[in-house]
Amino acid sequence: MSPHTTSSPQLLDVSSPDLTHWLELPAHRSSVRTARRSMDARLTGWRLPRDLCADAVLLVSELATNAVRHTLSARILCGIGLVGDGRVRLEVHDHDYSGGGLPRCEPGPDDEGGRGLLLVEQLADTWGVDRSRLTGGNAVWATLTTA
Repeated sequence: MSPHTTSSPQLLDVSSPDLTHWLELPAHRSSVRTARRSMDARLTGWRLPRDLCADAVLLVSELATNAVRHTLSARILCGIGLVGDGRVRLEVHDHDYSGGGLPRCEPGPDDEGGRGLLLVEQLADTWGVDRSRLTGGNAVWATLTTA
């Protein structure tokens, strides 16, 4: 499974609070719930369609879970933003400097986990991973269309 994009769009603008929302959290499982709630509140505040909000929150949850479970990061940085052309972009940055990228996993039919990136691939318009200019680790991102 690989990101289904051919280019790496610019990462979110960290200095535009009306159009972006950032949250830094400890890399603990309980932080994933905090990220979901915070992102849902901001997306709802932007009055986006409920289905889009639900998909975006699910993607943030999956990306944050991967950062917590598959990196040695002490903290993660979650961001969402309204980007041009009716799109929402979400990002999760870690502090994994190994350059390992995304975890590779082929879950079996009876496995209870390992399907997060499959969900990202199905729901996102585009997604990928870049080196984070904010943390130096990975920045895993996805975009959804609002219209």
